[in-house]
Amino acid sequence: MSLRKFISNKTIAALAVIVTVFANTSAFAQEAAAGAAATAAKPIDMLPIYKSVAFYTLLFLLVCLFIAIIGKALRVYELTREAQDKPEGINWNTINAVLFILFLIVGLGGVYFEYTVHGSMILPDAASEHGKKIDQMFNITLILTTIVFIGTHIVLFVFSYIYKHSGKRKAYYYPHNNALERIWTIVPALVLTVLVLMGFLTWRSIFYKIEDPNNKPISIEVTSQQFSWTIRYPGADGVVGLKNYKLITGTNGLGMDFNDKNNLDDQMAEEMVIPVNKPVRLILTSKDVLHSFYMPHFRVQLNTVPGMTSYFEFTPTITTADMQAKVNDPAFKFLFLCSKICGSGHYNMQKVVRVVSQAEYDAWIAEQPLIINNDLRKEFNLPLVADPAAGATPAAPADSTATAGKDSSAVAMNKPALKK
Repeated sequence: MSLRKFISNKTIAALAVIVTVFANTSAFAQEAAAGAAATAAKPIDMLPIYKSVAFYTLLFLLVCLFIAIIGKALRVYELTREAQDKPEGINWNTINAVLFILFLIVGLGGVYFEYTVHGSMILPDAASEHGKKIDQMFNITLILTTIVFIGTHIVLFVFSYIYKHSGKRKAYYYPHNNALERIWTIVPALVLTVLVLMGFLTWRSIFYKIEDPNNKPISIEVTSQQFSWTIRYPGADGVVGLKNYKLITGTNGLGMDFNDKNNLDDQMAEEMVIPVNKPVRLILTSKDVLHSFYMPHFRVQLNTVPGMTSYFEFTPTITTADMQAKVNDPAFKFLFLCSKICGSGHYNMQKVVRVVSQAEYDAWIAEQPLIINNDLRKEFNLPLVADPAAGATPAAPADSTATAGKDSSAVAMNKPALKK
């Protein structure tokens, strides 16, 4: 048997296999259509087929099969031309070079899409003083990396097109160039040095602030636990009291030490309310596992670590009402969340943050309840206070006389509670 007859027989056999595959695929499709028509009238309590994983798996396999069939058909075509001593029918080098250019165009279009469509979905301007510096650093880094990304990919794909294999030239062996080595070493090193210095100076300005005695920050303690946050304000004395995990009980969930007088006027809140243009000092702790305190609009993120207290100071610059007008969304709310996956209820860990005027803040803080109640007073042998609902002053514990002189300031500090 001659080579030409052998290849022709192989060609016929390959085409027969292709036809058989198409026929079987068509028969399978007809059977599937018939089965679908038979069950169309029956109510099926399930997701639509196009939402299932099996559907997309089969679709992917069918696409792969289609590509394989096309590839086999092209291979048969090439072998047939080769057996007939005809010139090459398909110039794959040219096709590959053209595909490189198409990939470049599609890729640049994707970059444009990301910047224009997804770029408009990013967070609005920072609502804090230090957030503006962080955004500036981010924008500078993004611009530089975008220039490098687009430039290198244009060179990569265009060179692949220009210098595609043609059999008419030979590649030039170019092993080394000192000038090029210096350029692509020194220039990136200088750029990265500038970026690192900017980051270091920004970090220093955020974490090492010089306190203004005329504008002292408001201290707010935020304690994380699975799966909630507890917000504690320092009260009239401006100092958040001490706490100890050994003192945690059913009534004293934070483990506050009420022998520390700074705890006696501390207040609990269901949301974080802060005055605009006033420094806020966050005191961050955790009761159980590692969490991460995250205020995206203020560019604040810091881990809350069990057994360790972290601090972060920032100054809000935009009120909630102003931000609602800025983003044209009356329902807009600032939030703080947990950005560390901490368990099944992680998604529940969020609280509202309201930025208001100083007058609104003063009115709001005056309405917040004290954390200490009569149950805690009994636990720490402190004088009891009147229950506003009952309208009478309860009797003091039996050993309160021993502590009355020692903690007379505690009674004085809680007189406002008696008026309520």
